[in-house]
Amino acid sequence: MSKQFDVLVVGGGPGGYIAAIRAAQLGFSVACCESNPYADAKGEPRLGGTCLNVGCIPSKALLHTSHLFEEAAHGFAAQGIGVGTPTIDVAKMVGRKDGIVKQLTTGIKGLFKKNKVTLLNGHGAFVGRKGGAGSEVWQLKVGDAVVEAKQVIVATGSRARHLPGVPVDNEIVCDNIGALDIASVPKKLAVIGAGVIGLEMGSVWRRLGAEVTLLEALPEFLSLADVDVAREAAKLFAKQGLQIVTGIEIGDVKVSQKGVSIDYTDQDGQEQKLDADRLIVSIGRIPNTEGLDADKVGLKLTERGQIEVDAHCRTNLPGVWAVGDVVAGPMLAHKAMEEGVMVAEIMAGQAGHCNFDTIPWVIYTSPEIAWVGRTEQQLKADGVAFKVGKIPFAANGRALGMGDASGFVKMLACATSDRILGVHIIGANASELISEAVVAMEFGAAAEDLARICHAHPTLSEVVHEAALACDKRPLHF
Repeated sequence: MSKQFDVLVVGGGPGGYIAAIRAAQLGFSVACCESNPYADAKGEPRLGGTCLNVGCIPSKALLHTSHLFEEAAHGFAAQGIGVGTPTIDVAKMVGRKDGIVKQLTTGIKGLFKKNKVTLLNGHGAFVGRKGGAGSEVWQLKVGDAVVEAKQVIVATGSRARHLPGVPVDNEIVCDNIGALDIASVPKKLAVIGAGVIGLEMGSVWRRLGAEVTLLEALPEFLSLADVDVAREAAKLFAKQGLQIVTGIEIGDVKVSQKGVSIDYTDQDGQEQKLDADRLIVSIGRIPNTEGLDADKVGLKLTERGQIEVDAHCRTNLPGVWAVGDVVAGPMLAHKAMEEGVMVAEIMAGQAGHCNFDTIPWVIYTSPEIAWVGRTEQQLKADGVAFKVGKIPFAANGRALGMGDASGFVKMLACATSDRILGVHIIGANASELISEAVVAMEFGAAAEDLARICHAHPTLSEVVHEAALACDKRPLHF
């Protein structure tokens, strides 16, 4: 006999588990199916998707440990602290990371139990509609069972894109999964792709002692970020020892038990070679739509293999929705979560909301990089008149006291209305500071609104305040 639910969520990553919990809170009977066990010893489904298992969470654990290691080696002495030469136990570092992952993924199972969400072990694939076309009930095969649901939310996420002809063994050649479990610090590490994952994982292993080179195909470094932020980041990363080469074309990649040899053409057309002990490939991600049997029910996909949806994540099929990495837009966990909540609330007749213009981006390097809204180059390309408020952290007492005063806050506001159009931060705790800008922009605030708000002193948030003041050319501390 088929299992029956109001809502079936396919995939237990950030978009899926949040959609399932919110739908259950709204009174629906909900099931969530997950089939990826990752490293689970019992082969049970691990909730949390890429983010919790092999992405956001474990990478931040390694970034924190490597940051402390670098501070002990190079930062403590400037503050009068002597600790000798630090050492790193990579196995213990990785074990700590794994413990955090287990705690959080297990916690989601607890949340499912609390909210009465049924967890189904198995891969979900469309079978059809119960009773044929026009039926309001969808049937999906989950493992060996058939599950029926009036509403289906597809949240199957994405996987790493690999280089053609270069197999990933997660020993010598790693994707995001293997990059988190390298057993010892390599002497030389090559990274293909200088985006978020490449920069973060490159930073981890550089701090621990590896000589790291990032090869980027795009001619501009961090082209998605504001031009001033990208330039500052390139300067600071170079000073740290990260070697970043842009505008390259990858040629032959030879892999042996001893390491890798990469032939590439630089932006001047010169043939170059890079030898390394390990290679991390971070050249983007591919939506997980294979195995859904989308063609069996006519679920429309884009040319990039993503599920086609409208602004509210509705697919072309009635009662079928899709959220997260499997649809268009930035592949960010928090974007997927917002979409999951929106879909659940729309299904319940509420006004679900997700403002794609105020989704923040964060790169957890040191210094951190975060932004929301439009960049200077986007505003210029669109012919939008704007004003700029830009304040360095070097003018902030808290940043100086922390010994971490690199970078700046840059605010872009409309030249006529003063409405905030974008905020771009490179500096300490940028990931936390950006939330103030997100809230302000979500409610259509002007730079003057932030300028009139009292900020605690001494705090890093005062730099945001000063940037708002600087939009009107009246900063008080710079």
